[in-house]
Amino acid sequence: MKKFLFLLLPAFVGAQTLESLLDFAKQNNKLLEAQTLTKQAKQKELDAQQSSYYPTVDVGAFYQSLDERTPMVAGDIYSGYAKAGLDIYDGGKRSALVNQKSSEFKASTYDESELKKSISLQIVQDFYAINSLNSARKAMEEANNSLKSQLARVSAFYEAKLATKDEVDRLQSAYDTNVYNIEALKLDILTLKQRMELQLGKKIDSLEESHFKEMFFESYESVDALKSLESSRDALRSSADSLDSVYYPQVRLEDTYSLYGYNDTDASHPEGLENQNKIMLSANFRLYDGGVVAQNKQAVELNAEALSKRIAYKNDEQKMNYELARARISTSKIKIQSAQSALRAANSAFETIEKKYSAGIVDNVAYLDALTAQTSAVSLYETALNDLEIAYAFYYYYSGKNIEEFLQ
Repeated sequence: MKKFLFLLLPAFVGAQTLESLLDFAKQNNKLLEAQTLTKQAKQKELDAQQSSYYPTVDVGAFYQSLDERTPMVAGDIYSGYAKAGLDIYDGGKRSALVNQKSSEFKASTYDESELKKSISLQIVQDFYAINSLNSARKAMEEANNSLKSQLARVSAFYEAKLATKDEVDRLQSAYDTNVYNIEALKLDILTLKQRMELQLGKKIDSLEESHFKEMFFESYESVDALKSLESSRDALRSSADSLDSVYYPQVRLEDTYSLYGYNDTDASHPEGLENQNKIMLSANFRLYDGGVVAQNKQAVELNAEALSKRIAYKNDEQKMNYELARARISTSKIKIQSAQSALRAANSAFETIEKKYSAGIVDNVAYLDALTAQTSAVSLYETALNDLEIAYAFYYYYSGKNIEEFLQ
């Protein structure tokens, strides 16, 4: 029991790892819920079409009363009947429609899976973008702490007539500009955070550090959006096949059993049958319709061909994005190395120049330049680290994988 409570502890302390966010989104995203309902509707349509192979059974009744009785017909006639019917042959229409509904259901299933993956990818991008912006904000806040300290020191010198007004103004300007940029970053963070909350369907307290594994594949699988298009094309082709059935015989067998009752009868208006069983075998097919069905079939086939062109384009697009994603990982690693080197140099330079500035050896221009370079280097390095994580996410997405499976 203690172990179980320990496992649940992160949920109570508000830990928001990327994996937990993705899992929560899969269960609570409103768009996903809508897509799931659409998939369920397609399943019902398929079930209904498969049921068309079963016989039909109808029951009915009628009551007839004649004010002026017709000779040899009772004045009142009432009847109840039951009718069973079965389509023996329909030219392949039902099987084609079942195939159509089956393909439409597959398409909706792939649409649901694709929506899950695209939402996951968007959350990943926002997650690491927020991390980058938070790192930039913290770097600026640390810079402002340094600026505030130097501003207080130089202001005291100015009061003692040991510093000029422009030295104070430059530090004040840099401080105020940083405050402005920090507030702008806070708004950007809030915007991304609320977009994530919309995707998740809940509030976000804090974001915990999360990383992807590095794995590469010899080939990629088709993304679900592509599979959905293929299934939609198959559905159109089956729909076209169903139209051909009109030119084949439609054979149906029906058996109707009726019970009759009568009132207002006499010798001139006798009772009729008490019961009757009628079996009917019917067959019909269309000889001519002016090409209506043929033209409708051509229209459907053209739509299917249009989807084939889109599928070919999407294939090429996925291949391009897959290759770009691999290149993005390599580029991100190089950027991290460069940013790390730049950060080391900027930290070293700022540490030296800050001491010299405090000692009055260099002016505030050199100090502000070094501080800006250090702040920028910190932000650049953290952004490069987060960009690598996003690059992994894109690679797994365009490899046709589930992104969350590769989180450490």
